[in-house]
Amino acid sequence: MVAANARTAITFALSPGNAHDAPEGRALLAELGPMPEKLCLLMDRAYEGDETRQLVLDLCMVPVVPPKSNRIEPWEYDRALYKKRNEIERLFRRLKGFRRIFSRFEKLDVVFVAFLYFSLAVSSGNFLNSVQHPALYVIPKMYEGLR
Repeated sequence: MVAANARTAITFALSPGNAHDAPEGRALLAELGPMPEKLCLLMDRAYEGDETRQLVLDLCMVPVVPPKSNRIEPWEYDRALYKKRNEIERLFRRLKGFRRIFSRFEKLDVVFVAFLYFSLAVSSGNFLNSVQHPALYVIPKMYEGLR
């Protein structure tokens, strides 16, 4: 999954349970294409391979991923920015709040993906409803005397 923040998934794909995430992640990034400006891409350590990092650089993004401890030539990365990766993890936690997602009741991928889209829409809708907007408070006050 490629996500913009804790509420917005940009794209995602299903992969077999026995497959590594990095090839799927590279395919998703290649679909997005190059970015118009230098964007920081926060990645998990599973994506720290040379091939993935080079693809991110080719797409005009800055990879923010710590090197594995056994790297011969480790690189520097923005530690403060990497700590914000938890915002993306919150998106996964929010999706796992739907029982049909964490237990994977659906046998067909198309049905599971449809429910993922539905849960992302519901999650976004809940966020929009929770945002404090002045108009939401004006309407109830108009009807207070009618009760």
